[in-house]
Amino acid sequence: MQISSFNNLNEIFFLQCEKYQKEDHLFFNNLNLKKFQTYSWSDSKNNVLKLAKFLNEKKINKGDRILLVSENRPEWLIADLAILLNSAITVPNYTTYTINDFAFTINDCKPSGLIVSNIQLLKNILLATKKINFNFNFIILLNEDNEFEENVINFSDIIKKEIDIEETKIFFKEINKILTRKDPACIIYTSGTQGTPKGVVLSHGGILKNCEGALEFLNFIKDEKNTFLTWLPLSHSYEHTVQFVQLSLGAKIFYSESLDKLLTNLKIAKPTIMTAVPRFYTNLVHKIKINLQNQSNFKKIIFKKTLELGEKKILLKEMSFFEKFINFILDIIVRKKIKDQFGGKIKAFISGGGPLDYNVGIFLNSLGLPTLQGYGLTEASPVVSCNSIDKIKVDTVGKIFKDVEIKIASDGEILVKGENIMLGYWNNKIETDKILKDNWLYTGDIGEIDQEGYLKITDRKKDIIVNAGGDNIAPSKIENLLANYPDIIQSYIYGDKKNYLVALIVVAKDLEDRNNKIQSIINKVNDELSVIEKIKKFIIIDDPFTIDNEMLTPTMKIRRHKVKKVFGDQLEKLYF
Repeated sequence: MQISSFNNLNEIFFLQCEKYQKEDHLFFNNLNLKKFQTYSWSDSKNNVLKLAKFLNEKKINKGDRILLVSENRPEWLIADLAILLNSAITVPNYTTYTINDFAFTINDCKPSGLIVSNIQLLKNILLATKKINFNFNFIILLNEDNEFEENVINFSDIIKKEIDIEETKIFFKEINKILTRKDPACIIYTSGTQGTPKGVVLSHGGILKNCEGALEFLNFIKDEKNTFLTWLPLSHSYEHTVQFVQLSLGAKIFYSESLDKLLTNLKIAKPTIMTAVPRFYTNLVHKIKINLQNQSNFKKIIFKKTLELGEKKILLKEMSFFEKFINFILDIIVRKKIKDQFGGKIKAFISGGGPLDYNVGIFLNSLGLPTLQGYGLTEASPVVSCNSIDKIKVDTVGKIFKDVEIKIASDGEILVKGENIMLGYWNNKIETDKILKDNWLYTGDIGEIDQEGYLKITDRKKDIIVNAGGDNIAPSKIENLLANYPDIIQSYIYGDKKNYLVALIVVAKDLEDRNNKIQSIINKVNDELSVIEKIKKFIIIDDPFTIDNEMLTPTMKIRRHKVKKVFGDQLEKLYF
C-alpha cells in the first residue's frame, strides 16, 4: 500500500473494502443489544456511505465540524469516516468530560451536528449547550433508546434506509476530489494538564504520514492476518491514528466494551498487536507480581530465572551456552504460558502517550512480551518515534519515523518538523505561535539522540521543578519510581523554589501501618535518587486523583495545577 500517494484518509478505507469485501472486519460485544456484533468490510462500507449521505442531506460541507462522543465501538469508526467523506472535520470528545468540558469545546469549535452514543451523555451535552446558548443542527443517537422526539434521530434508522451503494460511492468520490492532504481531518482537544484545553487541528496528510511511518516499524506483521484489540479511547490522538493504521494493515478490530473486561476480551480477540498507555503496563506488572506471591517457592525461583536471563538478552549482555539453553527452555515452560494469557498470538505491546517506566519495560520484555515504547504528542499526529522489534532499547523511545525531522535545541528541547505536524490550534493563534516557530514544533520535552539514532527523553520542560538552589528536577522520574510499589496508588512531587522535595501519596484506604510502610518505600526510592531529588517529607491521602474531581485528564495524566490548587496549602505546611 503506497500511502504516500494518497490524498486523504478515505482512500485507505475504500481501497481495503475492495480488497477484503465480505471478510470479517469489526467485532463488538454490544452490552446494550446483549449480543456479539460482527461487521464485514462490505457492511462497514455500506454503513459509512449511508451515514455520509444523511450528513450530506443535512447540508454538511467542507470544513464543518461534527462533534463525536462515544465509547469505542464500530459506529465510532463508521461515523468518523462518514464525516470525512463529506470533507468535514471530526471533533472527538471524551465520554468522561464534565458538562463544563463539553461547554468549552462546543463553544470553541461551534460544531454543526452531534453524534453521541447514549441518552445520559446526550443529556450532559444538552446541559452544556444551554450554558452557552448553542443549538446543533441535528443529533444522531447511536443506541436505540431515544426518548427525545425533536431533532434526534437513531443511527439504526439511518442505516435501515436503502440506497444505491455504487451511485453514492461515486457521488462522494467526486466530493473528495477537492480534499487534499493539507485539509483538516480532526480537531483533538488536548488534556489540559497545564490549564485550558486547546483544539489541535490535524490534517489528512499528517495522519497519513503517521500511518506510513507506523507500517515501516510494523513490517514484522505486515504480511500476516492481524488482529487489534482497541480499548484506549478513540478520542485520544494516539488511538485515533491507530485506527487508520489498522485499516492500512487490513486488520480485524475488536472493541473492548470496558476496561474491567479487558483480560477477558484479550482471550477472545487473540490480538497480534496491542496499543496502550504506560499506566496499563504498570498495572499489568503489578498484577503479575501479586499473582506470583501466591505461587510455590519452586515457581518463584523459575520466574526469577526467567526475568534474570530475559534481562540479559534484552540488554545484549553475554550469556554462556548453558544460560542460552536454560533461556530456551524457559521460553517454552514460562514465556509461552504468559503469552497464552493474552490470547497466544501477541507479537508486541506498543506503549505511548507518556513515559514508560524503565523497570516495567525490562520486566515485560524479559517475560517475552516485546514492549515497544514510542514517543509523540497530539500536535505531531501523534507519533514521532518508536522502538523497533529488531532492537529494543528500553531506555529510549526508539528511532525517528520516516520523513520526520528532529533537532535538539541549545537548551536540550526536542524540536520536530514534518508533514505530521498539526496545522495549528483551532481558533488560537497566540498559543499556536508559541509552539510552532519556522515550521518547527517546540515539544516542551528535553532529550538527546544516541549514536544509533535512538531518541531518549531525559526531562519535561513544563513539569520541571526548579529548587531554591536553581537545580532542575523532573517530578515524573520520582513519581514513576514510586509507582513501582503496589501500596502507592498515585503520587505528586512538590518543591518548586524550595530547599527540598515533598510528596503527596495516595494509598488504599485499608492499608495498615501506612505511615511506616510508605516511609519504608520512600527510603528505598531515595536510595536511587540524587541528593536534590530525595523526598524529605510526605502527606498521605485516601481519595485518588480522578477524572471526576478534575485532578486527572481523560488520558489519566495528572493535572498538576489542579492538585496544587487543592493540596498546595497542606504541602506548604511541610516546610515549616
